[in-house]
Amino acid sequence: MSTNPTVPNGAEDEEFRVFVALHSAALQASAIPPVYWRSLHHKITSEIYDAGEVFGIMQFQQEDEDEEEGDEENREERKKDNPGNEIRCKVVVTRESGLQASEPTSVFLVDHAWTYRVEHARQQLEQIPGLLPRMAALMGLDFHGEVPDPDTVELVMECMWKYNQTYQLSQGSPEDKVPVWYIMDEFGSQVRHSDQPTCSMAPFFYVQGQLAYTVLWPLQDLHEGGENEVTRDYTYGEPDPLVSSVTAEPPDSFFENIARENQEQLPVEIQPYTVPKDKVLKVYSEMSQVTNNLSHPRFQLIEDEDEADIIWRYNHIKDYSKLSVERPHVLLNQFPCESIITVKDCLAAVARRVKGSPGPDWLPETFNLQTELPQFIKHYLMRQQRGEDNHWICKPWNLARGLDTHITNNLDYIIRQRESTPKVVCKYLEDPVLFNREEVGMVKFDIRYMLMLRSVQPLRLYAYNVFWLRFANRPFSLDHFDDYQKHFTVMNYAEGVELKQVHYDEFIPMFEKQYPQYPWKVVEGELFKAFKELFEAATSRPAPYGICPYPSSRAIYAVDLMLKWSRGQNVVFEPQRNGTLTRFVSKPFDLARVFSSVTSRSISLHLFCLPKFINTRFCNFEILLQSKLRRRMTGCRFVLLCIPRQKRITQTHLKAVQSMFYHHSSFLESSEKIHNVQVKIAR
Repeated sequence: MSTNPTVPNGAEDEEFRVFVALHSAALQASAIPPVYWRSLHHKITSEIYDAGEVFGIMQFQQEDEDEEEGDEENREERKKDNPGNEIRCKVVVTRESGLQASEPTSVFLVDHAWTYRVEHARQQLEQIPGLLPRMAALMGLDFHGEVPDPDTVELVMECMWKYNQTYQLSQGSPEDKVPVWYIMDEFGSQVRHSDQPTCSMAPFFYVQGQLAYTVLWPLQDLHEGGENEVTRDYTYGEPDPLVSSVTAEPPDSFFENIARENQEQLPVEIQPYTVPKDKVLKVYSEMSQVTNNLSHPRFQLIEDEDEADIIWRYNHIKDYSKLSVERPHVLLNQFPCESIITVKDCLAAVARRVKGSPGPDWLPETFNLQTELPQFIKHYLMRQQRGEDNHWICKPWNLARGLDTHITNNLDYIIRQRESTPKVVCKYLEDPVLFNREEVGMVKFDIRYMLMLRSVQPLRLYAYNVFWLRFANRPFSLDHFDDYQKHFTVMNYAEGVELKQVHYDEFIPMFEKQYPQYPWKVVEGELFKAFKELFEAATSRPAPYGICPYPSSRAIYAVDLMLKWSRGQNVVFEPQRNGTLTRFVSKPFDLARVFSSVTSRSISLHLFCLPKFINTRFCNFEILLQSKLRRRMTGCRFVLLCIPRQKRITQTHLKAVQSMFYHHSSFLESSEKIHNVQVKIAR
């Protein structure tokens, strides 16, 4: 048999050829030497688990050679950190002939005892027969009886992060790509860490069988007995030494690398362009929300992007340079380098420009787990020593809807997150402002505001005063952080989960009734101040360190935020950006609103939307308002108000329109028809 499986010969090797074709990229990424590929294929397809013929587990009494004699305090502290017994295990070679790294068969499959996603861990420990006692035994924890004990479940969920490994699928929906966590079997879990490992271990997903394994292979020859322990490097694949200076903001190279990764070509300088009032604008968009809803005669939908006056894209626009040279007057729904505020790690870094490290009051303490892990650990331990709350939330840089988001006070848990998708870790709001749901109790809620960035130089930012609300379904408490309906508010993507809806104009009096000492206008004023500070910081530096000024760009961003209590001599609200800020691309009213010519004196075209969810989606909108405004609002030809189907127009809705015009005109009367509704607002 050839020792080079990458060059198989003969018809009998066709199965192996297919294996290599499907898995060579994964094998190379895991650094599994090609000399082992053929044997690995044979063991997988034949289900050969022969590690027990070569290795054994040796028990020994834990001794810390670095510990000073009589240092009982450290020993007791170590016992608290690891509640298991003092007997430890290590893996050694037991075969008389030892293990030779050059032998093609010196590759072994390690089974996974438990594979799960975090949100299902508690349920599986409680319901899968035998899983809890097996995990408790594997971790060296005491377990008595057959019925799952809640305390043991909690202990396993705390200790499992010392054993967890992870992988994620590269294809499928965002839900499919959420990292999968696994714990190896009793053999694999006993292989200990070393900075000079004798073996390597890496996860491997067998596509044809849809099964995941861990592969073990030697890095050197190993002899029988305990002289050469089988060890691995638990930080394999780590590109950085995990050291960096503590600064208020990442170095310029951080933003330069992001620009290179995004492959954005910055625009050349162009002059602002005023669209003729009588021109019909040609709109190109691949988004059904735009093509299915944009029907105003001022716009014409086209299929040829090269003929468009407005390009409304879902995906990122990259070649601003070409557009600025060849088509400088084409309006775009994005700004160059806007990712510095739409990706969480960049957003936190930019926000620190407001007041320097550690940042403004509205920014939770935030660390980038990819670049600031040592700083975070130091900060965590200092808070622990001071007896301060130490709950943190780990969030992927560029995911939403609570996907792959983790809340914990377990340092092991947080450090493990670095091995999956890139994440930031933010201080969890232990004292959020709660909302009293009569049928539930005091629950978390968050608020979504829509911000329109009209220009960067000068900075012209607008906030839509109709905001969206989302609520948790269970009373808030600092426990059971895997309970999604207690600690998260995004309910419109989960099946069989109640979605609480409260319109903004209904929420305000309810909020002021619950917190009469805090008028909403005052709270909202603080929020708008925070929005202004953020965008001033984001536009304070030239691209790629800030948002690039481009006169033909417009954009709407969705800002998700929560409120917390600031405890001191006086109790005050403190806005916290404990959510996300994303480019908003999915609602039918955006297009006309973004590309309107907005000034303090005139509004050419606006679309307003009062949303209502039905079956986790926004409704269709079918009511169109047209009005002529007073002469002093020159250029304001149309006002479009879209409201949900089957919802009557009320005076509240008219007030929403009025407020958007900063009270420049008065609306004296209105009329409406019930089925084919048209509301005319007279001068």
